[in-house]
Amino acid sequence: MADEIKYDEWGPEIVLDLYDSKTKMRGFVVIDNTALGPGKGGIRMTPTVTLEEDFRLARTMTWKCALAELPFGGAKGAIVFPQDMQKDKEQLMRAYARMAKVVAPKVWVAAPDINTGEEEMRWFAEENGSLQSCTGKPVDMGGIPHELGSTGFGVYHAALVALEHAGTDVKGATVAVEGFGNVGSFAAKFLAESGAKLVAVSDSKGVIYNKDGLDFDRLSKAKAETGAVIKYNPGQVLPNEKIFELDVDVLIPAALADVIHENNWQNVKAKMIVEGANIPIRPHIENKLSDRGILLVPDFVANAGGVISSYVEYISGTPAQMLKEVEKRVRKNTKLVLEKAKKEKLYPRDAALEIAKERVRSAMNK
Repeated sequence: MADEIKYDEWGPEIVLDLYDSKTKMRGFVVIDNTALGPGKGGIRMTPTVTLEEDFRLARTMTWKCALAELPFGGAKGAIVFPQDMQKDKEQLMRAYARMAKVVAPKVWVAAPDINTGEEEMRWFAEENGSLQSCTGKPVDMGGIPHELGSTGFGVYHAALVALEHAGTDVKGATVAVEGFGNVGSFAAKFLAESGAKLVAVSDSKGVIYNKDGLDFDRLSKAKAETGAVIKYNPGQVLPNEKIFELDVDVLIPAALADVIHENNWQNVKAKMIVEGANIPIRPHIENKLSDRGILLVPDFVANAGGVISSYVEYISGTPAQMLKEVEKRVRKNTKLVLEKAKKEKLYPRDAALEIAKERVRSAMNK
């Protein structure tokens, strides 16, 4: 499987392909680059995760931490998680944590990602034997409450800066959010509270759309009570892929990877895309969208709130300190990237990468 990874001057430094015969746990750890500090990156549990996806996510974390000016490198963990093994989740995570001791916490600090949260981080830290082995832990283990929505809060501030950059008032700006989990729900909440018009939201069951706007509180209630945003009324139910084709001011992909791709990028009508999810669009597709005049805020710029929160937890900071740091760092770097892209006629990702690479290269040369 190693041929799925592109080895280059940045890394990866360590690649672990893990299997536990007792629990049938299959997983990966990719430590991409530790020039700035231990690799930082969450543990993804999905049925389809691959070593290549894990590597792409680890590389994204290298740039994300560098851009956010954190003393972390890039890394990522993954567990292949068939749905029929849900009852074995704790055993799988504990087996994974035992095997990952060779890198955590010395050169990897784990965190939650898709299908992992506070409880999974409790299991990971307990099995590892070190509270420093991961962030995103429960409050009783020194974690910062996930109810504060650090990543979504950062995506919200990235969207505000992008709107300012485009000369668009947030009040009345139409917004569509793919995913109503820890990232999308909070981004939607904060934007709605700032006066934006939330017109579409999706989850795994489908899209709820209302051109006149969705009431966030009622939407949250519908999701909590029924498990699906499409139970909200009034609204039109659409297939999941249609959320990427809506004519809105701001589109926020905030769930899955590669959701805007070769077969649908030409149907995108949004004026700007703020990437809440990791790797929701491959770079060459982003460039095609930019060439059409769509403003993009890349993932490792927009969604750095989560890793900034992780850093504050890592140094035993407070929730108030976390919110302050997320707002300050995400706003500063979103503005820096968009202004550099405009001034130097670069694609936004290329502008962001230039800044991040220079910071990593400087650390590597010390």
